[in-house]
Amino acid sequence: MAANSSPAVLPISNPQSVPAAATVIATTDNQQLTSSAPPSAVRTFLSGISSTVRSGLSNRRPWPEVVDRSAFSKPESVSEATLRLRKNYTYFRTNYLVVITAILAISLLTNPFSLILLAGLLASWLFLYVFRQSSDPPINLLGRQFSDRETLLFLIVSSVVVLFLTSVGSVLVSALMVGAGVVSLHGAFRAPEDLFLDEQEQQGGVPGFLSLFVNGAPAVPQPPVAARV
Repeated sequence: MAANSSPAVLPISNPQSVPAAATVIATTDNQQLTSSAPPSAVRTFLSGISSTVRSGLSNRRPWPEVVDRSAFSKPESVSEATLRLRKNYTYFRTNYLVVITAILAISLLTNPFSLILLAGLLASWLFLYVFRQSSDPPINLLGRQFSDRETLLFLIVSSVVVLFLTSVGSVLVSALMVGAGVVSLHGAFRAPEDLFLDEQEQQGGVPGFLSLFVNGAPAVPQPPVAARV
């Protein structure tokens, strides 16, 4: 009877298949990770600003020429100082803008509270208005949806409060006044006789760096969808 008995069946551990619910969760997580990546509009905006700044800085004059001590002399009259300032601004305007930007940056770095407020305000404008597209859902906060007009009104009111009711406005104004004073003194006392301007500069052409402030920031491409009301 022992010989005729069938052999014992041993349990075999088969690999369990992944449940469909787990697959759905993994797919959802991947989509969330993908959506959390920086959008192409931000990359386009930043790359446009970076290329504009680089091309503009390539037009700056050599700094030894800016601070050449042998070229400084006292103007004989106010009209001569004004003429010097106009010529030097046409020739050194990119360098002047770099100097004013450096003074502004130093002023903000020495006032961390103003720097944090200004950075937060700029980030709010970028991510709540500039980078938003027509296909984006409305902004939800505390269980309430805010339309585009309400968001824009909030940004305008926030800008007024930050610039006029905090120390940010005074820091910016004082830094710009100091920068304008430094530029004016240099332009009035720097003799422009050894400076040579090309035809485009004599006609008042705007270099690439200044075009960022004259023509605005690089445009962010928007999809062709209907405008929101």
